[in-house]
Amino acid sequence: MKIELHATLRECNTFGFDVSADHLAYLDQIADIPLLLEKAHSESRPWRVIGGGSNLVLASDLVGYTGLMRLKGRSLHSQTSTHWIVEAMAGENWHEFVAWTIAQGIGGLENLALIPGTVGAAPIQNIGAYGLELAQVMDSLEAFDTQTNAFVRLNVSECNFAYRHSIFKEEPQRWIVSSVRFKLSKNWQPNLSYAELAKAFAEKEASSIAPQEIFDKVCEIRSNKLPDPKVLGNSGSFFHNPVVIDSEYQTLKAKFPDLVAYPSQDRWKLAAGWLIDRCGFKGYKKGHVGVYEKQALVLVHHGGGTGQELLSLAQEIQEKVLHTFGVQLSIEPVILGS
Repeated sequence: MKIELHATLRECNTFGFDVSADHLAYLDQIADIPLLLEKAHSESRPWRVIGGGSNLVLASDLVGYTGLMRLKGRSLHSQTSTHWIVEAMAGENWHEFVAWTIAQGIGGLENLALIPGTVGAAPIQNIGAYGLELAQVMDSLEAFDTQTNAFVRLNVSECNFAYRHSIFKEEPQRWIVSSVRFKLSKNWQPNLSYAELAKAFAEKEASSIAPQEIFDKVCEIRSNKLPDPKVLGNSGSFFHNPVVIDSEYQTLKAKFPDLVAYPSQDRWKLAAGWLIDRCGFKGYKKGHVGVYEKQALVLVHHGGGTGQELLSLAQEIQEKVLHTFGVQLSIEPVILGS
């Protein structure tokens, strides 16, 4: 296991914050995972594992050991009469993996195209977009359990998936995901449940649509709505869409008739971007950070700033939304550092 001392993490987080790690350990082989923990524990140092850094705010330099997930590999693991089982190692780039499945003639992940980050990070927050959540297509995953010091396989029902949530968020220091398997139907049907996709393909018969077409359209929609992190530092959606009970929704709707919300089981999911926009933050700039001009749900780093600056802006937004709507926004990315 290669370890770099006082390593910059600027290229390891999509905000581009220039912080460093005391010890950056490159996890290139499965055996590097228990080795990382062994070294950290033997020296009584804290540890954490990061992937593509696309759902991460680095608030300061990181002490102890930081593992950089770089396990590579993807394959058609097996198949049944009805499904393909495809597998990817945790360090694989998510978008490239989705593109690879389609190149193999296997559809099912195309609605999740262009989501930044790694395969191993995808189950942690149960990534979702354009009418599909990872939990709907995942079969199982392998993870290292730090409580038992052993690799275990968890099926989808054991992961406690919910909206942007999983068992891995509940116990972040317990699990290190090493690989993920997906169960994709051989009887592929286009998922057009997202309104913008349905509109784009309204004049085509479902049977004539190919996974590649959905993939291309999702990439187009995402590119138009979200900034490229290589150009403008960001982590995509910065806040969760808050969920409220019906009585709260009705009260808000009466006061704000143009409120944007979506039914979610017996509750309502409010559009956080609309709440932030209504508070006047779209396009707002504060020092080196700000709110994206095209989508108020996205916070951006213009360069030369810090994670602390970003968190200060996030707090300002949270306070204004709470004062205006009585709704508490929660931050989606993981915050590391003090």
